[in-house]
Amino acid sequence: MSVEPITGRYLTVDIEGRTQRIYFEEAGQGRPVLCMHTAGADTRQWRHLMNDAGITGGNRLIAFDMPWHGKSLPPEGFETEEYLLTTETYIATVLAVIEGLGLDRPVLAGCSMGGRIALQLAALHGDRFAGFIAIEASDFQPAWYDIDWFHRPDAHGGEMGAALVSANISPHAPEAERWNTQWMFMASGPGVFRGDLGFYTRDDSLIGRLGQIDTKATPVHIMVGAYDLTCTPEDAQRTADAIPGATIAVMDELGHFPMSEHPEGFRPFFLDALARMRAGQEVAA
Repeated sequence: MSVEPITGRYLTVDIEGRTQRIYFEEAGQGRPVLCMHTAGADTRQWRHLMNDAGITGGNRLIAFDMPWHGKSLPPEGFETEEYLLTTETYIATVLAVIEGLGLDRPVLAGCSMGGRIALQLAALHGDRFAGFIAIEASDFQPAWYDIDWFHRPDAHGGEMGAALVSANISPHAPEAERWNTQWMFMASGPGVFRGDLGFYTRDDSLIGRLGQIDTKATPVHIMVGAYDLTCTPEDAQRTADAIPGATIAVMDELGHFPMSEHPEGFRPFFLDALARMRAGQEVAA
């Protein structure tokens, strides 16, 4: 029997004129590290790292469920609208959480769509953060699949989503974590994965902003799994090359959901990324 050190609470904030009740979890103490989940998932993707005393001993890991995800309910009146995430709303949500929790220049660690928004924030609001760890992140990835399959009356959107992501999980991932990762997508709310993919596959505004990122003031480290089909190592390298001073690591034996699918394999890469953020802060100081 054991009790995990992760604690969960709710934060109520106003985002673009709407009240949102956001669920967040945290563990550890020290430098704040805000962790962003992938499309169609939630904070459970970060649970292994949040239970790792070697990581939380000097870092306060905070992960929150985006509205419509996990334990963050949709806003009032959601039943009359279509969920479609936009870059503007995504940025406003992250900034509202930072302000609501009183975080002073946290490190932002995001995966997939969380990695994409990390780079958007690096370009547009870099001064609000101490560094960016962009995991499975690239400048733009047009869909090679029909995202409408994830929200239609004759198909189970969650199971369709899990089928898609299964191809992006490394064959080296432990079987239990492979299925735990897929379960999060199976349990996703109706239309949520599709709404996230609308942001991920249709907004190419980051491409023109990469040159605005000042890595001398705020370090940027990109990480990509060797088995990622959605954001390939070539995609990540192209993106890193467009950001002066950005660093990149290709993670052998990992796929698109490294912190969830294979936490032990991801751990050394994440520790290295955190160290790079610390080095960046020292340089900036």
